[in-house]
Amino acid sequence: MLVADVMKKDNLAIISPMASVRDALTIMRETKVKSLIVNKLRPSDAYGLLTYKNVLFSIVANDGDIDLLRVYDICSKPAIQVSKELDLRYASQLMVNNNVKRLLVIDNNNLEGILTMTDILSMFLESIKNNE
Repeated sequence: MLVADVMKKDNLAIISPMASVRDALTIMRETKVKSLIVNKLRPSDAYGLLTYKNVLFSIVANDGDIDLLRVYDICSKPAIQVSKELDLRYASQLMVNNNVKRLLVIDNNNLEGILTMTDILSMFLESIKNNE
């Protein structure tokens, strides 16, 4: 099975790197997601990822100001990326080896989707259920 078979490609939560962290948290709450894809500033730029962990570290642990910090100040950039043609087991290994829960799916430096640990486990649990 390939990454393309499991990844989410619709309704991706994307935010500008120039947005405030407060705006990012509002979007996360409203869309009920735990991470946001940080858009590129220019075509040759890389995508980033903003997670609750980034926010927790920057705002809570380091007394950062939620209104002064921008998304680009605290996001992980470049985010770990894979091709949609990659075998799912290698994407899973990449997640485990790098201690990440999300991978951006990129083709030709363009965003195709996102693959999360939850997506993989949900697919795996569904296949077990269907084989019973």
